[in-house]
Amino acid sequence: MNDQNLERYGRHILLPEIDFEGQQKLLDSHVLVVGLGGLGSPASIYLASSGIGELTLCDFDDVELSNLQRQIVHTEDNLKTNKAHSAKGFISSINSNISINVVDKKLSENEFDIYVNKYSVDAILDCSDNFQTRYSVNKVAFKNKIPLISGSAIRFEGQLAIFDFRSNSSACYECLFPDNGEENELRCADHGILAPVVGIIGVMQSLETIKVLLNLSPIKNKLKIFDGKSNEWKTIAFKKDKECAVCSCSSDQS
Repeated sequence: MNDQNLERYGRHILLPEIDFEGQQKLLDSHVLVVGLGGLGSPASIYLASSGIGELTLCDFDDVELSNLQRQIVHTEDNLKTNKAHSAKGFISSINSNISINVVDKKLSENEFDIYVNKYSVDAILDCSDNFQTRYSVNKVAFKNKIPLISGSAIRFEGQLAIFDFRSNSSACYECLFPDNGEENELRCADHGILAPVVGIIGVMQSLETIKVLLNLSPIKNKLKIFDGKSNEWKTIAFKKDKECAVCSCSSDQS
């Protein structure tokens, strides 16, 4: 680790749970962020500032004026710009010493699979806003035994779950939210979202990602639900579904 990194990440290195070895592990890690909206914005910013050595930013959408209420990685100067490219520009201004890749098209499940294999992804953040993408990312993460850090938010409420597929005992996203083929998701454009709520969940996704990469006992098989009105968290434990179409074929060994 060079002198510049020692100075930049010095406050991390002071933490005994991280130290030099842990910070170097972060610098050697590659994280895929799917969705650069309300969740992906704060998550990607903190991952970059924390020294994740390689980030891949994936989003096919363009920045709109209505996004700026909560998607803090984008600015007025980047309206009508692809979100992944917009985010790269902002993040590079924070930390120019990390590698940032951009995927600016909608990936199929097969394309996600090819990408994570080709580029050796260590963790995936699902910051998307639709079930189709969440189910696809879940399948790819499970297949390749890559930890998945999933977040969502609507109105005053946010949710966070970590699926650590390095352990065969981990449940998956579909265990928690079975795919019944119905499009019944709530969308911010229709129901609203309080801006700081997505910030809280996105920051928590970045925190849990760092804990996953450093093996610092991340939350597993628990759904964390945040109530922005009361500022309270509720925890719901869940188990691997033995009949899950995605992960039921694996053993219960960890």
